[in-house]
Amino acid sequence: METSVVTTKGQVVVPSKIRQKFNIKKGTKVAFIEQNGKLIIQPLNQNYFDTLAGILGTDGDMLKSLAEDKKRERDL
Repeated sequence: METSVVTTKGQVVVPSKIRQKFNIKKGTKVAFIEQNGKLIIQPLNQNYFDTLAGILGTDGDMLKSLAEDKKRERDL
């Protein structure tokens, strides 16, 4: 288990081993997610976004779906 201390400015240093394991580099954005009483720090790198591919179940038809929605809006 790696630990860190919160500074007076609310900053936390991510330990080197963790940064290397999760490919966290200078400028990497992270999300703070509260889940079941726990705090999860999730790096928002390409690997994270790759895991979201297909989550909407559109089978690649998202652009088509958006175009259809836009057409319905215009018709109203």
